[in-house]
Amino acid sequence: MFLPTPVLALLALLPLTTSSPLNLSTFKRATDLTLTSQNDLTNGTPCKALTIIFARGTVSPGNVGENVGPPFFQAVANITGITNLAVQGVNYSADIFGFLAGGSASGSRTMATLGAQLVHNSAKLLSNATAAKVSSVVMFGDPFNGTAVGNIPASKVVTYCHAGDNICEGGILVLAPHLNYGMDASAAAAFVIKLSGPTF
Repeated sequence: MFLPTPVLALLALLPLTTSSPLNLSTFKRATDLTLTSQNDLTNGTPCKALTIIFARGTVSPGNVGENVGPPFFQAVANITGITNLAVQGVNYSADIFGFLAGGSASGSRTMATLGAQLVHNSAKLLSNATAAKVSSVVMFGDPFNGTAVGNIPASKVVTYCHAGDNICEGGILVLAPHLNYGMDASAAAAFVIKLSGPTF
């Protein structure tokens, strides 16, 4: 799900007093968008013009995976410039059991289910007011292909499902067409930028 930065809030509880000073140099932005984990909302990175919250697919490494997330972030950064982009991966157990269950109900409350299942489950939990603030939603290999995404208008949603992707057809087989959504990164980035509001 993609939310304009003003909508996002990161709550951090810091003690009012501490026995040692807080070392802000430990909060560094991962400028390498090829990494399988991205933590710009949890590592102290300042607000950016555009924030991407990304949930990797089933059994993908890190918190953003490797086949779709990194190429997508790079495509967005090519348009916005890396200094205008924050990326946060969702930390959750992306296992096959969660996929077969249709995603984790408790994880959906913290945006932690399995890839596109995350978006559907989490969007159902959003109030109308919050859903109205979502600038765009992009899903790759959606097992609920064609199903509404909560109260988010269809005009703000794009789904990429390749021919022969058994997951998009409601199956459980991860075949080659489900593993090459990185090829859609540029088109997905253009969609996000078009709907995000800021001009880059």
